[in-house]
Amino acid sequence: MSEPAFSKGEDFPALLTTTIGATLAATVAAHGDDVALIDATIRRQWTYTEFHREVRALAAGLLRMGLAPGDRVGLWSPNRFEWVLTQYATAEVGIILVNLNPAYRQNELEYALTQAGIGVVIAAASFKDSAYAAMLDTARDACPQLGAVVLFDSPEWDALLADPGPDELAGVDEIGRSLHPDDPINIQYTSGTTGFPKGATLSHRNIGNNGYLVGELLNYTNADRICLPVPFYHCFGMVMGNLAATSHGAAMVIPAPAFDPAATLAAVSEYRCTSLYGVPTMFIAELALLDEADSAAGGYDLSSLRTGVMAGSPCPEHTMRQVIERMHMAEVSICYGMTETSPVSTQTRVDDPLELRVATVGRVGPHLEIKVVDPVSGDTVGRGETGEFCTRGYSVMTGYWDQPDKTAEAIDADGWMHTGDLAAMADNGYVQITGRIKDMVIRGGENIYPREIEEFLYTHPAILDAQVIGVPDEKYGEELMAWVRLRDPGQTLTADDVQEFAQGKIARHKIPRYVHVVEEFPMTVTGKVRKVAMRDEAISILDGMR
Repeated sequence: MSEPAFSKGEDFPALLTTTIGATLAATVAAHGDDVALIDATIRRQWTYTEFHREVRALAAGLLRMGLAPGDRVGLWSPNRFEWVLTQYATAEVGIILVNLNPAYRQNELEYALTQAGIGVVIAAASFKDSAYAAMLDTARDACPQLGAVVLFDSPEWDALLADPGPDELAGVDEIGRSLHPDDPINIQYTSGTTGFPKGATLSHRNIGNNGYLVGELLNYTNADRICLPVPFYHCFGMVMGNLAATSHGAAMVIPAPAFDPAATLAAVSEYRCTSLYGVPTMFIAELALLDEADSAAGGYDLSSLRTGVMAGSPCPEHTMRQVIERMHMAEVSICYGMTETSPVSTQTRVDDPLELRVATVGRVGPHLEIKVVDPVSGDTVGRGETGEFCTRGYSVMTGYWDQPDKTAEAIDADGWMHTGDLAAMADNGYVQITGRIKDMVIRGGENIYPREIEEFLYTHPAILDAQVIGVPDEKYGEELMAWVRLRDPGQTLTADDVQEFAQGKIARHKIPRYVHVVEEFPMTVTGKVRKVAMRDEAISILDGMR
């Protein structure tokens, strides 16, 4: 038999043993005059000293509201400087930040507010077609524990940031000294293949170290400026981006509230960013814009770039080569992980050959262990064999918020997180992700869990049963197709009908693009739905439509 598919990361650099607040304070002491944060939309920037002063003022303001360590505060907003201030202010005084996806609609919002027991929400008033303030007001009837709602650009927000007195700052310091790195500090909602979203609960130790070590593998220093078009509500932005930056004295650059390829390239050019993050579809859009700029004899100066992170879904080799050659990102890295692991478990190194960065998701990160196991027996398989990817170490979440049963299903008695992803480990320790045991669909870097969509479709009066699958899509990688059985065989149901029904109730990216009406689903002899057969048939149907 070949060598077991097990690998252990380096034991250097040493793990951080401080809270996020203490780590930030150390960076401020070392790099106080360096730029910490730039918000390109409002053309404002902060040095580390200025940023720390506002973070501490906001932390004092939160305590003034009556909040205490362990309380949950929801944050609902696109990428803005206020998001970053709130991330660090809550960590400063042990308040648990609950990330609310900017795409949430009413049902999803109310579920998260209730499940996490959120008493205070800090939010933008609105963004695009989402009226956050109105939706939060509507949620009050269903969420009686919801107290104050503080909107950005309001007198209440300004009051939170008012200059604190010496006694208030002493209170912030006293709480900071009482915190432990293993204290929970963040909840991010992620679904499984069954049931409703689960709140992955993450500690200072979890996310502080993951951000720090991602930055170490990218060779970050205080000379780096990281352009972050990826969302802060997800680990990609707030951990791999923000926490990687603040643990190294690098600058966080917000190009726009949501992804905009022109704003992203403009920010890289104007602020001389050295690193750029994105999912493959973001880089594809940026490369297309470069083509337009070149043809118009304009262009963006991207010569300051050297590195960055591409993650979220597999990267086409052509795209990777273009990013390296045309965007000057010779040291671009590929990362793999999941929210429950803070998130990164494997990462390519900046000096890895292109073949490894294209064909694999890298090798195990420092202070972590990974293995590939038989999904049924749990035994470690041989290198080159396919099985379930598991990881263990500092990055594994503390658990799902208030769901010990779900936690036990995901993390075994030996501390291994079972990801549900199918993988194979090569002889050199590099990993390929080959599929998913779960039915998760990745659309443009967004993880979508079919069971959640199916549960929603059951609320449609015409639908008797529903199954949701992912089908190939050139733009997003995958799109959603709903197979439905109708209550009345004489009825009809179109994709437009479903989209109209779902509007405003679930996030737009979760609404199926295709609807296929059937009398029966393909089943196994034991009565289980055969989603593989459904997907094969769906591909044939879509090919016939093209």
